[in-house]
Amino acid sequence: MAPADSEEIVADIPADTGVEAAEDEHEGFSGGPSDPSVLTQYADHIACSVWTGERPELKLSSHGRKVHSLGRPVPAIDGLVAGTGLSPLIACSVDTGDWGLLSSFVERWHRETSSFYLSVGELTITLDDVSSLLHLLVVGDLHAFQPLHVDDVVQMLVDLLMVSAESAMAKTAQCRGPYVRLQWVRDIYKRRCQAGHWTATARAYLFHLLGCTLFSNKSATNVHVVYLEALRDLSQTRRYA
Repeated sequence: MAPADSEEIVADIPADTGVEAAEDEHEGFSGGPSDPSVLTQYADHIACSVWTGERPELKLSSHGRKVHSLGRPVPAIDGLVAGTGLSPLIACSVDTGDWGLLSSFVERWHRETSSFYLSVGELTITLDDVSSLLHLLVVGDLHAFQPLHVDDVVQMLVDLLMVSAESAMAKTAQCRGPYVRLQWVRDIYKRRCQAGHWTATARAYLFHLLGCTLFSNKSATNVHVVYLEALRDLSQTRRYA
């Protein structure tokens, strides 16, 4: 074989540059997950900001004082509230929290897997934990909350809390959506107590309680009206998980 022919054969053999191996490797994050296909939202997670030194300020909101200021339900509705199985939530609120502890958990919680990633391993909150800590039923019917049109929101407030349509429209407009302020719900609770409308009173009390516990949000002041639907028939509320 001529030397020239040997050079052509060698030229046809691709060199092992490691390109394929590099392509197989995931990009990952420095100090974070090496496989971004699992924690797909990690780039927007607070843990990523902490690692890069651009940590945003953490705001902690507690509704404990709101729950405690309203107190236990008035005797006239105590049976209605207890019948829903939601009474344990009254004692589950705290006024303040350990900022460092809560901050640590926030940094280690990932929405994609609903788990905490701790130094001891992965930790997931189970239904047994919910039952043990909140003393709520975890076996029952599922309630599918459907999106509400603004007209449906107003009608629900009128029907279930016995407020005027004008007041309901004004309060939802103030919150710019299907929300009302928790302070307004507390006011409605006191008004229904004075009027002796006990079913509406119980709904207002429970609506406020749910907005401060299970269904609290980042606003720290509002509650979504859609959750009022689960309180339409108080005799059926207990069957929901």
